[in-house]
Amino acid sequence: MEKPDRRKFLVRAAAAAAIVPRFVLGGKGYQAPSDKVNIAGIGIGGMGAGDLSELSQQNNIVALCDVDWDYAAKTFKQYPKAVPYKDYRVMLEKQKDIDAVVVATPDHLHAVISMAAIRAGKHVYTEKPMTYCIEEARKLATAAREAKVATQMGNQGHATESIRLLCEWIADGAIGPVREVHAWTPHPVWPQGMERPADQPPVPANLDWDLWLGPAPYRPYHPAYLPGSWRGWWDFGTGGLGDMGCHILDHTFWALRLGQPLSVEARASIFVKESMNWDKVLNTESYPQASVVYYHFPARGNMPPLRLVWYDGGLMPERPEELEPDRAMGDRYGGALYIGDKGKILTGSHGANGLRLIPESRMKEYVRPARTLPRSIGHRQEWIAACKGGAPAGSNFPDYAAPLTEMVLMGNIALRMPGTKLLWDGDKREFSNVPAANRYLGREYRPGWSL
Repeated sequence: MEKPDRRKFLVRAAAAAAIVPRFVLGGKGYQAPSDKVNIAGIGIGGMGAGDLSELSQQNNIVALCDVDWDYAAKTFKQYPKAVPYKDYRVMLEKQKDIDAVVVATPDHLHAVISMAAIRAGKHVYTEKPMTYCIEEARKLATAAREAKVATQMGNQGHATESIRLLCEWIADGAIGPVREVHAWTPHPVWPQGMERPADQPPVPANLDWDLWLGPAPYRPYHPAYLPGSWRGWWDFGTGGLGDMGCHILDHTFWALRLGQPLSVEARASIFVKESMNWDKVLNTESYPQASVVYYHFPARGNMPPLRLVWYDGGLMPERPEELEPDRAMGDRYGGALYIGDKGKILTGSHGANGLRLIPESRMKEYVRPARTLPRSIGHRQEWIAACKGGAPAGSNFPDYAAPLTEMVLMGNIALRMPGTKLLWDGDKREFSNVPAANRYLGREYRPGWSL
């Protein structure tokens, strides 16, 4: 045996110490600064504040951006070391330590901000819906793939246990082949079915109205548009489908392996002006108070063709006979009913809450299958792991969020032409029978704004 050499021993010992994990050197629970992601929040007064609150636990919040500093005041106060901005473009240009951004603005701003961040090489987490229109979803998916950045849409239910159970039960044949799904939400909880306000109050001193409008057509400021109520206006939001559809239809999309539909058709509550002008029944300013959207999908592998019906504004499908009289149908945010050849599954809204076979006797008899899908570490945590070089997040833009967003927003195009069945050409990615509908696949941008 070779005699120990003190010099060689010290060199080897130093090398070994260099690869000791940081948490060992720093003690239990230690996280080195280099392990943290530097995050910027854009749109931080509402949902963005909640996103940042969870992400801040293991990461650095280094920049905050909002066009209304009064509305976002609590979030600015929560992160006093973060650099404040009103214009995301200035932030992305000036602050070079940003690794990733969280976009939680109104829907009409999602795409332009997300695209700017992707082109700047930043990882992106964007609240649902991923974009305002279908063409934007396609362009963002392509850009994210080419830039090799980590992305995630904020449909948090995609990370839950119950959505995975639904996928596994459907694959197990719990209710046989599924040919029909009814999904609903009581939303909107914001006003819809209104005309544009005629008065023009002054813009609040704290608000940059031009930045808030962004790519949307210009219109004078009015408090009817913000905060929150922007969802009900065609120029700014995506209505109940864009809001809750990205949650409730998410588990339908995944469990039934949906893609592009064959057709989409809508029915909506009739809009009548206060002047009782019966010639105007289509409101081009705000979404209808209630609507029903019918999707038809082709067979997929061993799955039969599917009829998917969406309801909002208080409309719901007929209560199934199998559901006990004292049991609620869904939850306060909505739900979905899956109708198979051998039974029915009823769920709640987010991530298939309240997932049950009905009646309850069927649920008690059902022998659940073994787990086949990997479980999530958490929706936002998936994105952070991807930012650090891990596997793509479950609702990343190119693979999942963009196709889901396209399907959901196709229903809004049908709402532009209620009563017309729109036939979809999946190869050409356009409506084949009503060319006028194709204009709604994209949008016009206000001068100075574009992707």
